[in-house]
This record gives sequence, structure tokens and C-alpha cells, in this order.
Amino acid sequence: MVERKRLVIDANILIRACLGVRARALIAEFVDRVDFFVAESNAAEAAAYISDLARQKNLDAQICNEALASLMCVLQLVEDAVLVDARDEALARVRDADDWPALALAMRLECAIWTEDQDFFGTGVATWTTNTVELYLKS
Repeated sequence: MVERKRLVIDANILIRACLGVRARALIAEFVDRVDFFVAESNAAEAAAYISDLARQKNLDAQICNEALASLMCVLQLVEDAVLVDARDEALARVRDADDWPALALAMRLECAIWTEDQDFFGTGVATWTTNTVELYLKS
């Protein structure tokens, strides 16, 4: 049996998946072969911004929020409480303190992060952007 790949999704990717097409299409295409994880606070961050960002882009906020709800059905949500033991190390590695949950999750799972946030670069964890993540997902 082939081991499934694992990938942590940062809040900005979750937002892109709700407001756009590419990230959501990649998740849909690979969800049967890849376990996608999101930290609880990253999911909450995305939820807090979706409606305002949708309105700014002249999108239907309700549809974008429904997209978030449907994505959360296929993503594995990890409570921040589970990540507390990796918090200090994650904070020491990342430039933006708000990014510690995604980094801590990636460290605990020993997997990469899908993000557009350059604050994760140089943290010792592999990062993929939307433009490059398909290379990882297909390999």
C-alpha cells in the first residue's frame, strides 16, 4: 500500500481556495491521495476574513463561506491545544508570531506547508506555493 502524502494548509491558501479556483481545484484533485491538514487557528483566521475579502472582490460572501464549509469537510482540522508542545520551537523559527500554529503542525507531522507567506521560508520546513505545489502532489 502506498503511503498517503501529508500537507499543512496555511490560512492564506484556505482563503484562496474559497475565493478563487486554482487552490480549490488542486485540493479536489488530490484529496483522494493526500491528507490535507489545517490548524484550528488558521481555519478561524480564514473564516474571519472570507466575507470581507469576498465583498472586496465583488464575490458573493455566502457562496465563499459555503466553499469554506465544504472544504472543511475534506481537510483535517487539528486543535491548537494539540500543538502547544511545539509552540515555543515554532515561535523561535518563524518571523510572524501569528504563523506558529501552521509551523508547529508541520513540525509535528513532519510534512511541508502549502503557503504564499514568505515568513515560513527558512524555518526548516519545506514550503510549497500554489504555483509549485502540484509538483509535490504529483510526485
